[in-house]
Formats: sequence, C-alpha cells, structure tokens
Amino acid sequence: MPRSLVLLSLVLSLTGCGVAETGAGAVTEAASKAEEVRQGLRTEARVREQLHAAARQEADQRAAAETASQ
Repeated sequence: MPRSLVLLSLVLSLTGCGVAETGAGAVTEAASKAEEVRQGLRTEARVREQLHAAARQEADQRAAAETASQ
C-alpha cells in the first residue's frame, strides 16, 4: 500500500508539472498574440492617419487649383 501511494504521488506530481508547463505555454502564446493585436491596431491607426492626411492635402490642392483658375 505505501508503495502504491508513493507511485501515485510521483505520477500526480509529474502530471502537475506537465499541466503547469502547458498552462505557462498557453499564457505565453496568449501574451504574444495580444501584443500582435496591439501592434496591428497601432499600424491600422497610423495608416488611417496617413489616409486622412492625404485626403486633406488633396482637398487643399483642389481648392487651391479652383481658386487659381478663377
């Protein structure tokens, strides 16, 4: 009986380590994905700003051209 308890505790402790490693790996993966999402959102915001700036510049140039042609 004591031998089986030792064997059982050994198996459970090894299983626990595997679960902890798997959980730690999942947490690391989730953190990595979250950072990718944040970086993607920053890139999207930067591209939107560039598009708005280009649209404003085009509108200003068009207005200047219309004023100059009159």
